[in-house]
Amino acid sequence: MTLRLVLVDDHPVVRAGVRALIESSDDLQVVGEAADAGAAMRVVEAERPDVVLMDLSLGDGVGGIEATARLRALDPAPAVLVLTTYDSESDILRALDAGAAGYLLKDAPPEQLFAGIRAVAKGEPALAPSVAGVLMRRAASPQPRMTEREVEVLELLADGLGNRELAKALFVSEATVKSHLSHIYGKLGVDTRAGAVAAAIEQRIIRR
Repeated sequence: MTLRLVLVDDHPVVRAGVRALIESSDDLQVVGEAADAGAAMRVVEAERPDVVLMDLSLGDGVGGIEATARLRALDPAPAVLVLTTYDSESDILRALDAGAAGYLLKDAPPEQLFAGIRAVAKGEPALAPSVAGVLMRRAASPQPRMTEREVEVLELLADGLGNRELAKALFVSEATVKSHLSHIYGKLGVDTRAGAVAAAIEQRIIRR
């Protein structure tokens, strides 16, 4: 049985390389490509692939995580296998929460990519070893976990936003921002904004 795939990546050279690699395997066929979320929806609805290979960075528009959620809402829905360069905890968790069945990195060896495609097509998970390690460390960590909102605050902190700008971006009061910061500092064991950002990057909670 030949598995039919759609590639979603905003870099044409990357798509060409991945296509050539995938089509070197007799049981895999690329039936479509897309550079953004809108094109991905159109191609998937037209071709009904078994698997979509999804990058997380899709230029300035809708990102790969939202695109994954939209594709998974289709009926029938294709399996989505993330293929990206990002391995931060927030990226991994958001992608899996959006419905991705697997998460591989672009430096994966060909056989790992092929095996991942076949696995998600059968409804099985496929995780890069480093991604599995992040999830295992998270599960085993005695530290309190960051909420999705706290991760969002950390990402904005890393962009250099002050409390007033944070409040505006999050549509909350400055008092709420200060409360979030207090919880974040406590969970990370730091007492400054710079320390929080550095710890979050070191622990792969956010990427930079």
